[in-house]
Amino acid sequence: MTYENLDAELINALLGDGRASLRSLAEELDVSVTTVSNHLSDLEDEGVIRGYTPIVDYDKLGYDVTAILQLKVEGGALPDLTDRLRAHKQMVSVYEVTGDYDVIAVGKFTDTDDMNTLIKELLGDADINESATSVVLDAAVENQQFQLDIDGE
Repeated sequence: MTYENLDAELINALLGDGRASLRSLAEELDVSVTTVSNHLSDLEDEGVIRGYTPIVDYDKLGYDVTAILQLKVEGGALPDLTDRLRAHKQMVSVYEVTGDYDVIAVGKFTDTDDMNTLIKELLGDADINESATSVVLDAAVENQQFQLDIDGE
């Protein structure tokens, strides 16, 4: 293994098993544990790896309604609104976007009543000019991450 590809190989190995030990990563990448530890620390310090978290199947926990909310926002209120949405525990993604709407947010809900409660709360927000909501019928891919390309392979 060349060190020029080590960071990408390390990331790919962690994508395969985020709970892998330094020793098993070192064996897989054919480098020392110290090398893995140093590269991993650098990736964390640089913000490339921001944390280690489980992938939760919210459906199995009773959050089987996924909704996509599209919102048009009043003028300079965009940062405040995205902060409020991000603070809502059931919002799993909040995006500022171009196009017909200013914000797209994805939320997980226990049922349509739970979803409607949030939508009604949002519709009462003076910073929101318009909204459209779509309920996801089937998630073909969700929380997908991808392996990095390795130079020379």
